[in-house]
Amino acid sequence: MSQPSATGQIEVHARPERVYELISEPGMLAELAAEYATFRWLDGASAARVGARFKGGNRRGLRRWSTVATVTDAVAGRCFAFEVSAGPAPVARWQYDIESTPDGCRVTESTWEKRPGWLKFAGALASGVWDRAEHNRHNIANTLRRLKTRAETN
Repeated sequence: MSQPSATGQIEVHARPERVYELISEPGMLAELAAEYATFRWLDGASAARVGARFKGGNRRGLRRWSTVATVTDAVAGRCFAFEVSAGPAPVARWQYDIESTPDGCRVTESTWEKRPGWLKFAGALASGVWDRAEHNRHNIANTLRRLKTRAETN
């Protein structure tokens, strides 16, 4: 796989399984993430399993848009990932890697831009974000800080 377009990492003083529980639950992830705000399972899915799909509602200020995500990796305590699309067009891959450490775990959040050129322009118009990689780096840092706080206090 190519290098991610944006990534971030944080040390968390919590068990890897606890961190996985938080990031693999789309509703909880919506509470932690900056733009991702709501979700609903699709096709009868009710948990994060490979192949499960969910519709994500995103927001940035007054702007709103939605995408569909398909879970591609779901390994408890180690990795959670999903591919995002808008209709038939790919948008991005989001991945959370969890590594055990002596004091808890290290979490790496990464995203890979997958939109074709025409969708990058349409996405920028819809979201108001013209430099998606830089914007995602900032959002990842915020999401990881919120994840750390939630995992270490609950």
